[in-house]
Amino acid sequence: MLRRLLLFNWVQFAAMLALIAIGTVAIWSAGSAREGAAFHAMWAANLRTAALGLALYFLIAFTDYRKYLTLVAPPAYVAALVLLVLVLVVGSEIYGGRRWLWFFQPSEISKLCVIAFFAEVFGSAEPLFRRREGFTGFVVAALLVGIPSVLILAEPDLGTTLTLAPAALVMLIAANVWRRGLAVLLAVGAIGGAALLGAVHEAEKPGVDPARRAAIIRYVPLREHQLKRVKTFLFPESDPMGAGYTLRQAMISIGSGGFAGKGIGKGETNHLKYLPPSVSMNDFIFCVYAEETGFLGSLALLSLFAALCLSGAWIAYVAADGRGRLIALGVSTLVFAHIYVNIAMSVGLVPITGLPLPFISSGRTFLLTVMAGLGLTQSISLHREIQT
Repeated sequence: MLRRLLLFNWVQFAAMLALIAIGTVAIWSAGSAREGAAFHAMWAANLRTAALGLALYFLIAFTDYRKYLTLVAPPAYVAALVLLVLVLVVGSEIYGGRRWLWFFQPSEISKLCVIAFFAEVFGSAEPLFRRREGFTGFVVAALLVGIPSVLILAEPDLGTTLTLAPAALVMLIAANVWRRGLAVLLAVGAIGGAALLGAVHEAEKPGVDPARRAAIIRYVPLREHQLKRVKTFLFPESDPMGAGYTLRQAMISIGSGGFAGKGIGKGETNHLKYLPPSVSMNDFIFCVYAEETGFLGSLALLSLFAALCLSGAWIAYVAADGRGRLIALGVSTLVFAHIYVNIAMSVGLVPITGLPLPFISSGRTFLLTVMAGLGLTQSISLHREIQT
């Protein structure tokens, strides 16, 4: 038992507990500005979910992760695909998308299932895929990630796909799968992204001829609501009371926090409902927290996130095998992607997309998924002296 305590990654665990506490307070503050007793009690629901998550975390952490990857990962991946199909057929439609199946979101669970199966496939077959069969390994990876990504995009949920892709990419690079090809793909992706932004900029800039706009937009592979978000990102002042309103209020909320903040529960932008209540508890909860705690509170939050992600990188470094290294990197990258995109969209650095902030945003499925993923990485740390 003493040996287990020494192998236990206390940095990860402490950062996770601190983030749960901060998230509960932030959800209480954001929920108090909304009408309805259910929102006022959301902080208590978050605590109950976190308690269940802790039980799941310890259960996974103290069981050898190899058992999960060998016995559970393959059927879990198949089950995730089935659930993603079901949500498109019988899922609940909310805000124009089908993302909920009864009381949970299959897209959130699928991310961890994909990462676990990815680690099992490429961690076990790493020597094969990184040599002559490198391109074959890439094709296998593209299928494993592409199939669930297409189903998730059909909901539609672009944000989830944007966080799954970098996790898969980092895992492929760590597994030495077709590195030259991946470098070329990254370059092509960067050029394509720049071309897309350039096309939207040219089509949506003030004074552009409607016929020219229509001719350009015809070749832009974005839905109407996605196009509006990119336009708001490029021209945030073009519609300050319409499409750009939420971003404008988010930035005002963060900036008004100053150095030390206005105090917990005293954020005016949130409580006066300038920041839309529908997003204050989830996608834009960082704005509520930043206004109330200021620069100091935001710095403390970012430090905890850094400790969480770096502890995952350390676990990957000391892992006993390739599978452990890959899953630790995959989970850490997934968490980092959520953190980066959520906070960056709140300050106007990336287009707005619906992504929760780990441990801070309300959301039962996402919280349980992240804690299960961290439990897997903790298992890698606890069992790193057991060689395969």
